[in-house]
Amino acid sequence: MTISLRRRDLLGAAAAGATMASTLRAATPALPGGGGPLQPDLFIGTGGHGHTYPGATLPFGMVQLSPDTDNERWDACSGYHRDDTSIMGFSHTHLSGTGIGDMLDVLVVPTRGKLELEPGPLDNPDAGYRQRFSGEHAEPGYYRVQLESGVLAELTTTERTGLHRYTFPAGPAHILIDFAHCKQEAPGEPVLIDKASLNWDGETLTGSRQVFRWAKGRLIHFALQLSRRPDRIAFFGDDNRPAGESQVSGHRLKVALFFDDAGGQPIVLRTGISGVDVKGARTNLADEVHGWDFDRYRRAAAARWHDHLGMLRVEGGSPDQRAIMASALYHSLLAPTQFTDSDGRYMGMDGAIHTAPEGQSAFSSYSLWDTYRALHPLITLIAPDKARQFTQDLIRQATQSRFGPSVWPLQGVETGCMIGWHAVVVMAEAIIKGIPGDYAQAWPAIRKRAFDPAAPDQDNSLGRDYYDSRGWIPADKIFESVSRTLEYAYDDHAMAVIADKVGAHEDASALRKRALNYAHLFDAQRGFMRPRLDNGLFAEPYDPVALGHSSQWRDFTESNGWQATFLNQHDIYGLIALFGGAERFAAQLDGLFSAPSVLPANAPPDISGLVGQYAHGNEPSHHVAYLYAYAGQPWKTQAMVRRLCHEMYKADPDGVIGNDDCGQMSAWFVLSALGFYPVDPVSGVYVFGSPLFDRVEVKLGDNAARLVVEAQGNAPDAPYIQSVEWRGQNWSKGWISHEELRKGGRLVFRMSTTPNKGFASAAQDRPPSFGRSPA
Repeated sequence: MTISLRRRDLLGAAAAGATMASTLRAATPALPGGGGPLQPDLFIGTGGHGHTYPGATLPFGMVQLSPDTDNERWDACSGYHRDDTSIMGFSHTHLSGTGIGDMLDVLVVPTRGKLELEPGPLDNPDAGYRQRFSGEHAEPGYYRVQLESGVLAELTTTERTGLHRYTFPAGPAHILIDFAHCKQEAPGEPVLIDKASLNWDGETLTGSRQVFRWAKGRLIHFALQLSRRPDRIAFFGDDNRPAGESQVSGHRLKVALFFDDAGGQPIVLRTGISGVDVKGARTNLADEVHGWDFDRYRRAAAARWHDHLGMLRVEGGSPDQRAIMASALYHSLLAPTQFTDSDGRYMGMDGAIHTAPEGQSAFSSYSLWDTYRALHPLITLIAPDKARQFTQDLIRQATQSRFGPSVWPLQGVETGCMIGWHAVVVMAEAIIKGIPGDYAQAWPAIRKRAFDPAAPDQDNSLGRDYYDSRGWIPADKIFESVSRTLEYAYDDHAMAVIADKVGAHEDASALRKRALNYAHLFDAQRGFMRPRLDNGLFAEPYDPVALGHSSQWRDFTESNGWQATFLNQHDIYGLIALFGGAERFAAQLDGLFSAPSVLPANAPPDISGLVGQYAHGNEPSHHVAYLYAYAGQPWKTQAMVRRLCHEMYKADPDGVIGNDDCGQMSAWFVLSALGFYPVDPVSGVYVFGSPLFDRVEVKLGDNAARLVVEAQGNAPDAPYIQSVEWRGQNWSKGWISHEELRKGGRLVFRMSTTPNKGFASAAQDRPPSFGRSPA
């Protein structure tokens, strides 16, 4: 097929697509609610380093049906990057905003012309089955694009199934299912796909495969049906060897479905997926999709998103700010993802099949190192029933996994990614906020992780023996020793709350004492957290900008000495005391934000969005702007939070300053735009910042309560709080509890262009922290 023919076909199909899109709009009724919910731009975050995808899914849905432009490089961890100019096809599972790639299961390629079995390189789309594209459109629950072959592709989903509608020009065409779609192994590397199989029974195409990419050994199964029977089928095994017309097994498998004349009525595909077995995929498909009415399911997806996005209603701000807020809320509702089949079965963290109790579900894609900070606190506020489901799921995971409380679970596999075991933070926060759960069930596994040096180790928990015996981890023995010591101390703080909840009060006391281990790494003379060597001395030379004390050692996890110095979230008044008082602490915060924005050559790309040495593009910094409130200088928090809302988020594809990390970057914006943030989620306390909008109405879960946040006198140059009123009464504190907010009511901020240094600066009005009071 020549390039000129492709262009001519594309123009004709584009006109047909425009007519169809107009018909779809007319067929979609106006949604209820008076004024409608926020309207997100699904392409925000798909460029730069945001790593989000624009395709169709439901809130926390199992299926994320989206276009794939690349499955190799770092900036396409979600399978998509806005700058790419060709699409490989549409796969059913995607990660949102992560820094490591995986998923991209069951790639569907609708096209015409010669059958190509390889996608070809990104920089040469004509060398394989890649297709250039135009006319992309994405909205919650729906995606549409025009492919250069003349095919109009439309996608929507139910919770566990994906629906495709492909409108072909007249003439022959084919649909390729690339079950080998995964990052290609380098020569000599182990296979990334194992135990793969495909089978056609005359009605349904089914498949299974085991993937060893990030989540080593995860299983995925699918069942796919078509609205029109193909005229012939061809299977291909490893090395693209022809394998007949009914089945194939091996590693990297494909199947092509041929249509002698694909024109006329669109071809609809419906695909159920499962992490359990093919039976589960078939059941999900049968339970959730009946018939071939694509528009019916598109409307249902839109209605589901309307309800969820309607949790917030915003007035004021600029159009761009409202688009950012809508998109941030949208991205905050994508993960964790459903991992339970419609019959209640799921693959557990022990590799066994379990059935979830009535009303409960198992979930996947917990980016806990990131999301415990803002994403989970946001869910506890706006969707407490979902927070209860997540909490009970994490309890089950702790009992099933040989590693105890979860770190970064993905489709039934513990990836062990990052450091610490922050599932305990989500559980402890839930306890403080009154979310029910069988915490006693998880306690034996949590206690083993807390106190048993023989507990199974992954990279996330290295150095525990040193931490337990010395109170800190030596930098010449264990890499990332400073961050590990600090984050293990925070997890001790969280585990102490769980221990008290289940009646293990002696354990709770020991854990609270151990949560002070962070202090062993503080150098009072230099005013920084520093790596200590096995001999007990601080490592030399020391540069707070560097990532390690030598070229061989990395002392910090995606951060440096500047950022790690303020990593403490739970004992801030203890940290202030180490500095010698609030003034010195605030001065060092000033130094953080005003230091030269330079990084060493070996810094990972995750350290981005610099204001001085503060790095908003990565999670260790996310609470730091709010620390001024603990030092009696909350006006500096107000100014900096407003600045970060303005500078770190934009209404364009490169609109998120770093990886969105399953919604954490987005949740930071949502909460900060509301005017408060959980510095220590386990405390159940929110610290005031600077509300961005004139008025936001927040639906507090399914109850009748509403939280209304007003910012009177707000303006781009008016970030400062003059006074606060809560439920009609003056509120002098610089913080508010979750318990108060859950009552519902009207929270009024009166804003100004000049700071009111008397508001919330007195010791009695500063936020509580670890049971300590300001000095």
